[in-house]
Amino acid sequence: MKTWDVIIVGGGIIGLSLAIALRKRGATVLVVERGEPGHEASHAAGGMLVDCPLETLAALQPLATASARMYPEFAHELEVESGAKVDLRHHGTILFPSEEHIGRLPVRDSEFRAASLSPADLEQREPALRKVTFTDERELELFREEWNLDLGPREIGEWFRSIVRPAVYLKERSVDPRRLTTAAFKTAKNRGVDFSSGDEVTKVNVADGRATGVTTTKTSFSAAKVVNCAGAWSGHIPPHAFPTRPVKGQMLCLAMPSRALLKHVVRSPDVYLIPRSDGRLLVGATVEEAGFDKRTDRATIQRLHQAALNLVPQLSNARILEDWAGLRPGTPDALPILGGTATPGYYVATGHFRDGILLAPITAQVMADIVTDTNPNHDLAPFSPSRFVP
Repeated sequence: MKTWDVIIVGGGIIGLSLAIALRKRGATVLVVERGEPGHEASHAAGGMLVDCPLETLAALQPLATASARMYPEFAHELEVESGAKVDLRHHGTILFPSEEHIGRLPVRDSEFRAASLSPADLEQREPALRKVTFTDERELELFREEWNLDLGPREIGEWFRSIVRPAVYLKERSVDPRRLTTAAFKTAKNRGVDFSSGDEVTKVNVADGRATGVTTTKTSFSAAKVVNCAGAWSGHIPPHAFPTRPVKGQMLCLAMPSRALLKHVVRSPDVYLIPRSDGRLLVGATVEEAGFDKRTDRATIQRLHQAALNLVPQLSNARILEDWAGLRPGTPDALPILGGTATPGYYVATGHFRDGILLAPITAQVMADIVTDTNPNHDLAPFSPSRFVP
């Protein structure tokens, strides 16, 4: 009976990236996937590589920043080895902060002030964005008197718009998750990773207190080590019930009237827009506690569509190509679960919630370290599986 050094449960971007990292270190690897590799949360993701302290939990920020910095090399390597493009874009993000975030803006920070966009800056970067108008001369005059401003009407209007809708430019990237997972799958295959698809793992086998492989709906496989990368399904595999849950996200995709209509990722409190180089535009996304239901809802999709039109009126001419829903793996504290379990030889890398695409490179690196008994360069204590053990 064939055995492997490591079995990875789950063939999303986390599992695929880890499989590649382990093969680089000489391990034999089998990926067991309940469906088709890369066709669950990774397939449904938007691909924003968010690296913003306003939107990232403080405990996760070091890993998020490290992973974002790894992306150019990570993407290039996958493209070279697979022959497939991943559409890594470097145009950055325009963020319209929520009311919650506005109160936390570091207005005295010189870097933040340099990143802040005036209405004129905003129009120059993305002319298609809806402009906030303030043209009533009497109201302009009252506004000037109330704030004791020694400015003309045009300058007051500019100042008003920057208050009403503050905007910040972030040096972030985006990637096409579907292309990324395709490239990662091809790379893993080229490097000799084995796959068993359409094969759901029902339990991790344990003998003499150690993991010895997995049992699936079809058969069983043997390995000295097992890593659970099963996303929203991670907690359903004995012997450990990790507290992961599915968090539904609905999205839609538009065909922009022009590929040049939007260049930057745009994030607002109501919606985010992610342009692709081929002229598609992703519009997302909801955050719903709906169990394992992946159905889309017409009213929700229409609401997202309208939010996109409110930001970019020219999208009224954009054709809807598709809509879908994915299941992100959430945890009680919204942090991933990374590390060894109470069962020797059994490890877990799950619960990445909305950041699975972003965190794939760093997760692969630190988990490959742990599985090969190497000390990671990052503090993983906040992500330890033991934090959920009573």
